[in-house]
Amino acid sequence: MKSVLLILLSGLTLVLPAQEYEKRTCTATRTGAAPVIDGELDDEAWTEGEWEGGFWQYAPEEGAPVSQKTEFKLLYDDYNIYVAIKAYDTAPDSIVSRMTRRDDTEGDKVSVAIDSYFDQRTAFGFEVSAAGVKGDLMWIDDGLTEDDSFDPIWYVKTGINDWGWAAEMKIPLTQLRFSASDRQVWGFEVVREIFRHNETDFWQPIARNASGLVHNGGLLKGLTSIRPRKLFDLTPYGVARLETYEGEKGNPYHDGSDIKGNIGLDAKIGVTNNMILSLSLNPDFGQVEADPSEVNLTAFETFFSEKRPFFIEGNNITDYNLGLGSGGRGNDNLFYSRRIGRQPRLSHSAGEGEYAYTPAFTPIIGSAKLTGKSAGGLSVGFIEAVTAKVNTRIYDPLAGETKYRTAEPLTNYSVGRVQKDFSGGKTIIGGIVTSTVRSLDAETEDYFHKSATSAGIDFTRYFANMNYIFRLRTAVSNVTGTDDMIARTQRSVIHNFARPDAGYLDYDITRTSLSGFGGNLMAGKLGGNWQFIYLSSWKSPGFETNDIGYMLMADMYMGVGVINYNIYKPFSVFRNMSFGTNLIHLMDFGGNTNAMAVSQSWSANYLNQWHTFISAQLTSRETDNHLLRGGPAMKMPGQMYLSAGIESDGRKKLSGEMQFSVSKTFNDVMTSYELGFELQYRPFNTLTLNIEPGWSRTVNMMQYVTLRHFEGMNDQSERYIFGSIDQKIYSISIRADYNITPDLSIQYWGQPFFGAGDYSEFKRITDPVATDFDSRYEMLDGGMVSYAIKDRMYSIDENLDSSEDYSFDNPDFTISEFLHNLVVRWEFLPGSTAYLVWSQSREYPADNGLFDVRRQSADLFRQTIPHNIFLVKFSYRFGL
Repeated sequence: MKSVLLILLSGLTLVLPAQEYEKRTCTATRTGAAPVIDGELDDEAWTEGEWEGGFWQYAPEEGAPVSQKTEFKLLYDDYNIYVAIKAYDTAPDSIVSRMTRRDDTEGDKVSVAIDSYFDQRTAFGFEVSAAGVKGDLMWIDDGLTEDDSFDPIWYVKTGINDWGWAAEMKIPLTQLRFSASDRQVWGFEVVREIFRHNETDFWQPIARNASGLVHNGGLLKGLTSIRPRKLFDLTPYGVARLETYEGEKGNPYHDGSDIKGNIGLDAKIGVTNNMILSLSLNPDFGQVEADPSEVNLTAFETFFSEKRPFFIEGNNITDYNLGLGSGGRGNDNLFYSRRIGRQPRLSHSAGEGEYAYTPAFTPIIGSAKLTGKSAGGLSVGFIEAVTAKVNTRIYDPLAGETKYRTAEPLTNYSVGRVQKDFSGGKTIIGGIVTSTVRSLDAETEDYFHKSATSAGIDFTRYFANMNYIFRLRTAVSNVTGTDDMIARTQRSVIHNFARPDAGYLDYDITRTSLSGFGGNLMAGKLGGNWQFIYLSSWKSPGFETNDIGYMLMADMYMGVGVINYNIYKPFSVFRNMSFGTNLIHLMDFGGNTNAMAVSQSWSANYLNQWHTFISAQLTSRETDNHLLRGGPAMKMPGQMYLSAGIESDGRKKLSGEMQFSVSKTFNDVMTSYELGFELQYRPFNTLTLNIEPGWSRTVNMMQYVTLRHFEGMNDQSERYIFGSIDQKIYSISIRADYNITPDLSIQYWGQPFFGAGDYSEFKRITDPVATDFDSRYEMLDGGMVSYAIKDRMYSIDENLDSSEDYSFDNPDFTISEFLHNLVVRWEFLPGSTAYLVWSQSREYPADNGLFDVRRQSADLFRQTIPHNIFLVKFSYRFGL
């Protein structure tokens, strides 16, 4: 603690605000003859107006002279904004022109950012590489967050000349959001990146240590008598699909092949210029890449990123993060769109001689989304989606009858998010409401909540030119259902109401509803070289959002004190450097301190464009409320964690990175190692090859196995069974991107995945809070344990009376999987796309716990028949 105070005190004299630069202004010129977008800049229209220049180096060295000159000009008419950029280069043969996928631009590039709302928090970004590849995104929260799901319809061409290269853009006004004022003033920025120098130049100077980007941008004036334009796009689509797989004789649901077709409609309709209604009827996401393989032995759900375009686009508006920091991935959130259309939660088994089939996903009947931001600073995001009832079909061939049992009920999902800016974006007040309503029957009412509702109010205030922030988010939740369902929710490992040692929790089996509250806080200094921030997040025991949101656990309060120091100016061999310290504390709602930790991190970028990082964390002895999965809290030893990595210059044809981590619990309870590599090769500018092998090993003597009930003469209680596990995982992700043109690409992704877990030394928990660690459990050994090889069953005789007290299955496992897909994508017209997709999966599970990649690979390809999916999808945009 003394060293932390010394750091704080020594830093007080160095807490300098970010440098402020004078606002620059550029003027757009109205044109009567629209230029032809061909990248030549030889139209008569470009003789009008003035060229703007005077760019300023942002990186690697703030304020240093730029290595190459850049100029731009803006024209406009009643329908479009036109941008011409001249990227001069004294060595045009050194311009790097790489063909890549949209939104994954590489090489020399230029971009413009337009804050047409002029809210100083949001900007629309339009980027193009020298190869003509588009990149578009929205800068959210003053540029602290980038949303690359923004895919507007706009036009751009580039051309390389003997003086450098040029970019010519046409941005329809339908793709921008602005007020109906006769004279417009917008925020504006132009950025150039010179790839070979790893240099970034800005037209409007912005300090590297600024608290945000958008409010520091320049001004665009001269736009007069333009009117907001409404968007109206209709995109019908058709899909043909063939599946082949290993069939089962006599099974009408798995005969070896399926042929299906589907049609649907996507629409974007401008209710106003600022509000867009997106509709999707009978959507199909067959072209979406599969989730990667995993082994999850915890009690908690794995977070998977959203990949479906309808839900990705504009998802920042409906975001309501209740975790720590600003990241969306893996953080608790009131809205987690992967709940919509998920795998059915119930799957009914067939009886003897019967065949059963449950669809892999829940069909989405239709969905609608209204998003936008008014000229007055009011942001709205509303989502409505209806998913179909899914049945497990059970066929009895002897009776010739088919029974239907509900696997997922008809469900309506709703989300409403509103935010209002005040004082030029310095104050933001907002709220959110979510709702899940299900149509349940007698078969599902004890397994699903009848309804789930959550609501929240948030407040954000920036101070001192947005260098300081105070943000508070609050939320409440309520779920309803039968008493059996609400009891199941209370008992779940997320809530743990039935913990026998938690006197502050009230487990009530008669409840038909459950309510709770949560929230988070962020307060501190953002701008400058030093950052001092306090973050906290809390969820009461009854807080439940997983019907439409994502939440790992309730009954917790976590606080983190963050101290960061950044060096932006190059020195010695370093391009920049950063240091970070986190002080962490975790509590439950009984007032118990569960754990404390301190972490340190350091990262550096070098003048040769290499990058290194190292981080470490020391965690105190902890009290884990969840380790026994509904049982009492258990004390566990402290833990050390270390990770480090190195990354080479990503601009080279051959580049790579390596990182490793090690985690070790005191008392030799658990040791985990993880090693990962990435190698990327670009043999020529249109092809990128990427391979990422990874290996991990975890040896854990306290791995949860199961819960069993023991009924002895003088002892009737639960038995929490643990074992020692030796778990090994090896996987390789392989990716190839061949980009023939900016609009035509071939993409391949594949992942062989091999894992195994070998259990031994089974034990039962006896006193989870004993002072001595070894006194917290009793080994199940000697004459207590017998094993039936044929049944793969362990039998336990605790009192040695030659009678089985309880038993459990052998938990050993071996997993071998291979997933891959090939996608040919052609955007033959803006917004109109054709897909050709081949997807294949192989899986060969075993229960021997043996890890042998060579043997597992042989079994995977010799003993299995692959599941193939061939798909053709065609969509055509009608823009009215």
